[in-house]
Amino acid sequence: MHRIGLIGPCQSIERVLAVSSEFEHEIQFLPFPYQDAQEVKEIVKKYENEVDGWFFSGPVPYIMARKILRPNANYVYTPYTGSSLYKCLLQMAYYQNQIVQGISIDMIQSENVEESLLELEIPFENIYIRQFDENYNREELIQFHLQLWKQKKTKGALTSLYAVYKALKQEGIPVYRIFMTKMEIRQALKIIVEKVKSSYFKDTQIGVEIIEIDQFDRMAEKSKTPYYLKHMELKIKQTLLHFVEQIDGSLIENGNGRYQIFGSRGAIEREIETLRSTVQQISLDVGTPVAIGIGFGETGYAAEMNARRAVQHAKAKGNGGIVAIDDSGLIIESIGQEEELAYAYRSDNKEMLKKLKKVNISMKTYKKIEALIQRMGWSSFTTADVASHLSMTVRNAQRIIGALCKVGLAECIGEEQSATRGRPSKVYKLRN
Repeated sequence: MHRIGLIGPCQSIERVLAVSSEFEHEIQFLPFPYQDAQEVKEIVKKYENEVDGWFFSGPVPYIMARKILRPNANYVYTPYTGSSLYKCLLQMAYYQNQIVQGISIDMIQSENVEESLLELEIPFENIYIRQFDENYNREELIQFHLQLWKQKKTKGALTSLYAVYKALKQEGIPVYRIFMTKMEIRQALKIIVEKVKSSYFKDTQIGVEIIEIDQFDRMAEKSKTPYYLKHMELKIKQTLLHFVEQIDGSLIENGNGRYQIFGSRGAIEREIETLRSTVQQISLDVGTPVAIGIGFGETGYAAEMNARRAVQHAKAKGNGGIVAIDDSGLIIESIGQEEELAYAYRSDNKEMLKKLKKVNISMKTYKKIEALIQRMGWSSFTTADVASHLSMTVRNAQRIIGALCKVGLAECIGEEQSATRGRPSKVYKLRN
């Protein structure tokens, strides 16, 4: 049975569960209610291995969780649409028996409240909007609404946070929650159910792991006895067999420190931490870096080709590590770790390809920078930021970002003064 975790305030979870009864019996919905959205990260961390997908009741819990969600995680959230806002405005007009002109609204960043209000084609006056991000301060948002109410600038409040709603209700302020309609819930549930079902078939894909021990040939030259290398190979094979047993796979020894492991995608992904500890043990035993390339595909040939590309990518990084490439061309570095980075090396955007070719920057490099910015949630960045996270020199980062600026894929938007003496650093952003 497929299991989907529901994350949201108690009231929202109850609404989702009321609609979820319409779906197939092979789907189990597990409620994870919270009192404050700051709890979302801990919920996801604690239960991520117990569910096949996540349903977030709105953009607030999703944005709180997005940095710790795995790149291959199945999830969906219900965005705040015009209908959610219109419902609140109708409720205010009905219960207060007037078209309310003074309203305070809090909304997660990127939700376009102004556009929704303009579409109503009704003149609104004294609309106060406060946008916030995942690092919001609940008390500041409560005070935002409360002070406007006390100053008699507003006659009601709209909030997207349950904790703020509860606090304002206690203060006697007419407050209304902006949250999903049943139609939006039904549509989002259909999407997550399909995602979870399709991922089940993805789990059965073939997975190939290629393991290469750096400078293995030189170990043979340095060995004091002809038996040293044989003993080392036996030790490596024994260590790998423990992992192969965990994934119910098979091991092939190709010689000269090269091994291949075959298994299912689902089993390999579930045992990434076991693979990481296995690789660390082998690296300690042989005293040299070990590169791992993982490939997934519909056929054994496709999975092996992706694994070969992945291991070359891992070796190019210079310090070994684990890199995976799936059948869609997605590259995943530091898979399963906090600094995991997923990006595509393919694109059908001819205009972008033309621009990158002009300044001799690969699509892979551009996509890697783009993925880093999205993962870190940067609205702007410096070349030092890029260099430190992608393990490259600042000079190289300056060259790449400078080249992207030349062809209009990035732009300099300002400067920031460092704490130490010296010239201020330029601040950039990527252009869509």
